[in-house]
Amino acid sequence: MNTLTNTVIAISISLAFSASVLAQTLSQEQYKSSKEQIAADYKSAASACDSLAGNAKDICKAEASGSDKVANAQLDARYRPSAESTFKLRVAQADANFVVAKERCDDRAGNVKDVCLKEAKAAEVTAKADAKAKMKTANANEQAARTSATANDKAGAQGDVARRDAASTKRDADYTVAKEKCDAFAGDAKSTCMNEAKARFERS
Repeated sequence: MNTLTNTVIAISISLAFSASVLAQTLSQEQYKSSKEQIAADYKSAASACDSLAGNAKDICKAEASGSDKVANAQLDARYRPSAESTFKLRVAQADANFVVAKERCDDRAGNVKDVCLKEAKAAEVTAKADAKAKMKTANANEQAARTSATANDKAGAQGDVARRDAASTKRDADYTVAKEKCDAFAGDAKSTCMNEAKARFERS
Protein backbone atom coordinates (compact mmCIF):
# COMPACT_ATOMS: atom_id res chain seq x y z
CA MET A 1 0.00 0.00 0.00
CA ASN A 2 3.04 2.28 0.37
CA THR A 3 3.37 2.92 -3.37
CA LEU A 4 -0.22 4.06 -3.71
CA THR A 5 -0.06 6.09 -0.51
CA ASN A 6 3.01 7.95 -1.73
CA THR A 7 1.32 8.61 -5.05
CA VAL A 8 -1.79 9.94 -3.37
CA ILE A 9 0.18 12.17 -1.02
CA ALA A 10 2.00 13.63 -4.01
CA ILE A 11 -1.25 14.87 -5.58
CA SER A 12 -1.05 18.65 -5.99
CA ILE A 13 -3.98 19.43 -3.70
CA SER A 14 -3.26 22.34 -1.38
CA LEU A 15 -3.52 21.32 2.24
CA ALA A 16 -1.80 22.93 5.20
CA PHE A 17 -3.74 22.40 8.38
CA SER A 18 -0.87 22.90 10.79
CA ALA A 19 -1.67 24.67 14.04
CA SER A 20 0.06 27.85 12.84
CA VAL A 21 -2.04 28.03 9.69
CA LEU A 22 -5.36 27.32 11.37
CA ALA A 23 -4.53 29.85 14.06
CA GLN A 24 -4.62 32.59 11.44
CA THR A 25 -8.29 33.44 11.79
CA LEU A 26 -9.97 35.56 9.14
CA SER A 27 -12.34 38.49 9.13
CA GLN A 28 -15.68 38.13 7.38
CA GLU A 29 -14.42 40.18 4.45
CA GLN A 30 -11.28 38.06 4.13
CA TYR A 31 -13.41 34.94 4.27
CA LYS A 32 -15.70 36.17 1.51
CA SER A 33 -12.78 37.26 -0.65
CA SER A 34 -11.05 33.91 -0.18
CA LYS A 35 -14.26 32.06 -1.12
CA GLU A 36 -14.41 33.99 -4.38
CA GLN A 37 -10.74 33.26 -5.12
CA ILE A 38 -11.23 29.54 -4.48
CA ALA A 39 -14.20 29.52 -6.87
CA ALA A 40 -12.13 31.31 -9.52
CA ASP A 41 -9.23 28.88 -9.05
CA TYR A 42 -11.56 25.91 -9.46
CA LYS A 43 -13.09 27.33 -12.63
CA SER A 44 -9.62 27.87 -14.09
CA ALA A 45 -8.41 24.39 -13.11
CA ALA A 46 -11.54 22.71 -14.47
CA SER A 47 -11.25 24.60 -17.76
CA ALA A 48 -7.66 23.46 -18.17
CA CYS A 49 -8.92 19.86 -18.15
CA ASP A 50 -10.95 20.43 -21.31
CA SER A 51 -7.85 20.10 -23.46
CA LEU A 52 -7.35 16.53 -22.24
CA ALA A 53 -9.19 13.34 -23.19
CA GLY A 54 -10.09 9.96 -21.77
CA ASN A 55 -9.03 9.01 -18.28
CA ALA A 56 -6.43 11.79 -18.16
CA LYS A 57 -9.32 14.26 -18.35
CA ASP A 58 -11.23 12.38 -15.64
CA ILE A 59 -8.18 12.49 -13.35
CA CYS A 60 -7.71 16.20 -14.05
CA LYS A 61 -11.36 16.91 -13.22
CA ALA A 62 -11.14 14.85 -10.04
CA GLU A 63 -8.02 16.75 -8.94
CA ALA A 64 -9.66 20.10 -9.65
CA SER A 65 -12.79 19.15 -7.72
CA GLY A 66 -10.79 17.70 -4.85
CA SER A 67 -8.59 20.77 -4.63
CA ASP A 68 -11.69 22.97 -4.52
CA LYS A 69 -13.28 20.98 -1.68
CA VAL A 70 -10.06 20.86 0.34
CA ALA A 71 -9.46 24.59 -0.15
CA ASN A 72 -12.98 25.38 1.06
CA ALA A 73 -12.61 23.10 4.06
CA GLN A 74 -9.25 24.67 4.89
CA LEU A 75 -10.79 28.13 4.64
CA ASP A 76 -13.65 27.14 6.95
CA ALA A 77 -11.14 25.73 9.44
CA ARG A 78 -9.29 29.05 9.47
CA TYR A 79 -12.49 31.09 9.72
CA ARG A 80 -14.01 29.01 12.52
CA PRO A 81 -11.14 27.06 14.14
CA SER A 82 -12.30 23.98 16.05
CA ALA A 83 -11.62 20.28 16.39
CA GLU A 84 -14.67 19.63 14.19
CA SER A 85 -13.59 21.99 11.40
CA THR A 86 -10.10 20.44 11.40
CA PHE A 87 -11.73 16.99 11.24
CA LYS A 88 -13.82 18.08 8.24
CA LEU A 89 -10.67 19.36 6.57
CA ARG A 90 -8.91 16.01 7.01
CA VAL A 91 -11.98 14.17 5.72
CA ALA A 92 -12.12 16.45 2.68
CA GLN A 93 -8.48 15.61 1.96
CA ALA A 94 -9.16 11.88 2.37
CA ASP A 95 -12.18 12.08 0.05
CA ALA A 96 -10.25 14.07 -2.56
CA ASN A 97 -7.34 11.64 -2.52
CA PHE A 98 -9.70 8.67 -2.80
CA VAL A 99 -11.58 10.05 -5.81
CA VAL A 100 -8.34 10.84 -7.64
CA ALA A 101 -6.83 7.47 -6.74
CA LYS A 102 -9.92 5.67 -8.10
CA GLU A 103 -9.61 7.52 -11.38
CA ARG A 104 -5.94 6.56 -11.60
CA CYS A 105 -6.90 2.93 -11.04
CA ASP A 106 -8.98 3.07 -14.23
CA ASP A 107 -5.72 3.00 -16.18
CA ARG A 108 -5.22 -0.58 -14.96
CA ALA A 109 -7.09 -3.85 -15.53
CA GLY A 110 -7.90 -7.17 -13.91
CA ASN A 111 -6.60 -8.01 -10.48
CA VAL A 112 -4.08 -5.14 -10.63
CA LYS A 113 -6.99 -2.71 -10.88
CA ASP A 114 -8.89 -4.52 -8.11
CA VAL A 115 -5.88 -4.26 -5.79
CA CYS A 116 -5.43 -0.60 -6.75
CA LEU A 117 -9.03 0.14 -5.79
CA LYS A 118 -8.76 -1.76 -2.52
CA GLU A 119 -5.56 0.13 -1.67
CA ALA A 120 -7.25 3.44 -2.47
CA LYS A 121 -10.14 2.53 -0.20
CA ALA A 122 -7.79 1.37 2.55
CA ALA A 123 -5.91 4.69 2.36
CA GLU A 124 -9.21 6.56 2.65
CA VAL A 125 -10.37 4.46 5.60
CA THR A 126 -7.01 4.95 7.32
CA ALA A 127 -7.04 8.72 6.85
CA LYS A 128 -10.61 9.05 8.12
CA ALA A 129 -9.95 6.78 11.08
CA ASP A 130 -6.95 8.91 12.03
CA ALA A 131 -8.99 12.09 11.60
CA LYS A 132 -11.77 10.76 13.82
CA ALA A 133 -9.32 9.66 16.51
CA LYS A 134 -7.61 13.06 16.50
CA MET A 135 -10.94 14.89 16.77
CA LYS A 136 -12.10 12.73 19.67
CA THR A 137 -8.78 13.19 21.44
CA ALA A 138 -8.85 16.96 20.87
CA ASN A 139 -12.43 17.21 22.14
CA ALA A 140 -11.60 15.13 25.19
CA ASN A 141 -8.53 17.24 25.96
CA GLU A 142 -10.50 20.44 25.54
CA GLN A 143 -13.15 19.19 27.93
CA ALA A 144 -10.48 18.07 30.36
CA ALA A 145 -8.87 21.52 30.31
CA ARG A 146 -12.13 22.95 31.64
CA THR A 147 -12.53 20.43 34.41
CA SER A 148 -10.48 18.65 37.05
CA ALA A 149 -7.57 16.23 37.13
CA THR A 150 -10.11 13.41 37.11
CA ALA A 151 -11.35 14.62 33.75
CA ASN A 152 -7.77 14.59 32.48
CA ASP A 153 -7.57 10.89 33.29
CA LYS A 154 -10.87 10.34 31.51
CA ALA A 155 -9.63 12.27 28.47
CA GLY A 156 -6.55 10.08 28.32
CA ALA A 157 -8.68 6.96 28.46
CA GLN A 158 -10.98 8.25 25.72
CA GLY A 159 -7.96 9.08 23.58
CA ASP A 160 -6.61 5.56 24.06
CA VAL A 161 -9.94 4.05 23.02
CA ALA A 162 -10.11 6.31 19.96
CA ARG A 163 -6.59 5.32 18.91
CA ARG A 164 -7.35 1.62 19.38
CA ASP A 165 -10.51 1.99 17.29
CA ALA A 166 -8.53 3.73 14.57
CA ALA A 167 -5.86 1.00 14.62
CA SER A 168 -8.54 -1.70 14.35
CA THR A 169 -10.22 0.08 11.42
CA LYS A 170 -6.92 0.46 9.58
CA ARG A 171 -6.04 -3.20 10.22
CA ASP A 172 -9.37 -4.29 8.71
CA ALA A 173 -8.69 -2.17 5.63
CA ASP A 174 -5.19 -3.62 5.21
CA TYR A 175 -6.55 -7.16 5.54
CA THR A 176 -9.04 -6.44 2.75
CA VAL A 177 -6.15 -5.35 0.51
CA ALA A 178 -4.15 -8.48 1.38
CA LYS A 179 -7.10 -10.74 0.48
CA GLU A 180 -7.57 -8.94 -2.82
CA LYS A 181 -3.92 -9.48 -3.71
CA CYS A 182 -4.37 -13.21 -3.14
CA ASP A 183 -6.96 -13.28 -5.93
CA ALA A 184 -4.08 -12.96 -8.39
CA PHE A 185 -3.12 -16.56 -7.51
CA ALA A 186 -4.88 -19.89 -7.87
CA GLY A 187 -4.90 -23.29 -6.22
CA ASP A 188 -2.34 -23.96 -3.49
CA ALA A 189 -0.61 -20.63 -4.10
CA LYS A 190 -3.84 -18.77 -3.37
CA SER A 191 -4.50 -20.89 -0.28
CA THR A 192 -1.00 -20.21 1.00
CA CYS A 193 -1.43 -16.50 0.33
CA MET A 194 -4.75 -16.44 2.22
CA ASN A 195 -3.33 -18.39 5.15
CA GLU A 196 -0.40 -16.00 5.40
CA ALA A 197 -2.78 -13.02 5.29
CA LYS A 198 -4.95 -14.53 8.02
CA ALA A 199 -1.93 -15.24 10.19
CA ARG A 200 -0.51 -11.77 9.70
CA PHE A 201 -3.78 -10.05 10.55
CA GLU A 202 -4.79 -12.62 13.16
CA ARG A 203 -7.93 -13.77 11.39
CA SER A 204 -9.51 -17.21 11.73
